[in-house]
Amino acid sequence: MSVTTPPTRVAAAPVRPAATRPPNRMRAWATRAPLLPALVFMILVTQLPFVATLVISFFDWNALYPDDRRFAGFANYSEVLSTPELRESVGTTVLLTATVVLVSLVLGMALALLLDRKFRGRAVVRTMLIAPFLLVPVAAALLWKHVLFNPEYGLFNGLLNWIGGDGAAQPDWISEMPLMAVEASLIWQWTPFMTLILLAGLQSRDPQLLEAARMDGASAWQEFVHITLPHMRRYIELSVLLGSIYIVQNFDAVYTITSGGLGTANLPYTIYQTFYQAHENGLASAAGVIVVIGSLILATFALRVVSSLFRAEVSR
Repeated sequence: MSVTTPPTRVAAAPVRPAATRPPNRMRAWATRAPLLPALVFMILVTQLPFVATLVISFFDWNALYPDDRRFAGFANYSEVLSTPELRESVGTTVLLTATVVLVSLVLGMALALLLDRKFRGRAVVRTMLIAPFLLVPVAAALLWKHVLFNPEYGLFNGLLNWIGGDGAAQPDWISEMPLMAVEASLIWQWTPFMTLILLAGLQSRDPQLLEAARMDGASAWQEFVHITLPHMRRYIELSVLLGSIYIVQNFDAVYTITSGGLGTANLPYTIYQTFYQAHENGLASAAGVIVVIGSLILATFALRVVSSLFRAEVSR
C-alpha cells in the first residue's frame, strides 16, 4: 500500500505594501532631477535664441526701418541661395574648409606617425605641437598677420632678405595671396587637433598584428597601407568631420587677417556683414539657419563615427 506524502507548502515571502513602493515615474524623476538645471540652462542659452533666429528668418526685417517689417516666407532663404555675394561666400567657405581640413589631416598624420615612435624628449615635443591649438583664435590670427606676414617687419620677408640679400623679393603676402594667408593660419592651428586624434588611433593598433607583419617581411610602406590605414579609417573620418564643423563656422581668422576682403569672405563673415552693416536681420538670420543646418548634418555624421568607434572598442 503506497503512502502519499502531502506536498510541502513553501512559505510565501511577505508582500511589500503597494503604498510604500515608490512609483517608477517618481524614481525616474529623482534620478534625472540633478540634470534639470543644466537642461534649463542649455535651453535658455542655445535653443531659445535659435528659435528666435528661425522666426526672424521668415520676416523681411531691416533694423533701420523697424516698423516696416513683414512676413516674407522663404524669400530670405531664396535670396541667400541666389544672391551672387552670398553664393560666392558659400563657395569660399567650401574651398577654405576643404583645403584646411585636408592639409591639416595630411600633416597631422605625418606628425602622428613621428610621435608614435619612441625617442628622447617625445613628451616635450608633443606638448609643443599641441600649443598652437590652445591659443585663442584671434591671437593666432594676429600672430600670423603681424609677426609672419607683415611686408615690412614680418619673419617671412626677413628670411627672404637674409637668404637673397637686399635684392630679394619682399611680397605683401596678405594682398597677393589673401585666401592662402587665412588658410595657412588655420592649418597651423588645426594640425595639432588632427594629430591628437590620429595619434590616439595609432596607439590603439594591435601590437601583435604589427609584429606578425614584420616577421612576415612586410616593409614599412606595406604595413602602413595594409594595416595602419584600414585601422585608422574611423579616426580619419572623425578628424575630417569634427574639423569641418569648426572650420565652416570660423570667423576670427577671416575678420582679423583680411577683414573679409580680397575674396576671402566666408559665410559666417557674410552673415556678420549682412547683420551689422546692412542691418538686414531677416536675411542674416536665414543665412545663419543654413549654417546651423549644415553643421548639424556634419555633427550627425560625426556622432555616428564616434559611436562606431565605441562599439568597436567594446567588441574587442
